[in-house]
Amino acid sequence: MNIKYLKLFCLSLALLLVVGCATTGTKVRYEDPGAVERLTADFGSTDLHMIVEKMVDSMAFSPVLDGRPVIFVDRVRNSTHEHIDTKSITDKIRTVLLKHGKARITARSDIPDTLIQEQDFQNSNLADPGTIIKMGKLAGAQYILFGDISSIEKRSGGKRDVWFKITLNITNTQDGLIEWADDKEIRKVSKRRTIGW
Repeated sequence: MNIKYLKLFCLSLALLLVVGCATTGTKVRYEDPGAVERLTADFGSTDLHMIVEKMVDSMAFSPVLDGRPVIFVDRVRNSTHEHIDTKSITDKIRTVLLKHGKARITARSDIPDTLIQEQDFQNSNLADPGTIIKMGKLAGAQYILFGDISSIEKRSGGKRDVWFKITLNITNTQDGLIEWADDKEIRKVSKRRTIGW
């Protein structure tokens, strides 16, 4: 009789453990998106914020932005060893520049095909002349902002050392001269945990 109850008890306990593990689920909580993230030595959100803030602050004090010129912000090239969403860097640069109020940004690279199709339609004599827009009014850029992000990675044992550098340039579209340039460097070190560490 004791063995029968012991088997039943063990079976019940095992069932409770299985059910308990199956129902714990994933816990989700909101975090501050501006908080420092230190999960890996890979390029992350903290790096993006630090780089953009430093670079745009440098741009904002440059005389090249006097008079709120029109700037075309080209996508930053990724020359690193890892996948980096450079569109996020470009979008953040544009957003912070506009918030500073120091430049006007042309959306040429983001103009959807539907806008071009609409302009073609209005130019085709099918649209009511009283409602069409005047063509040739899209703003041309006085300057082009472009850049590159590069990295060097070293590994030794369980240690990983990654150095990132982003360089941005503002070039005058009329004469091709670079009117402003700056760079920002970040170094991140990670160490794999081992027993006794």
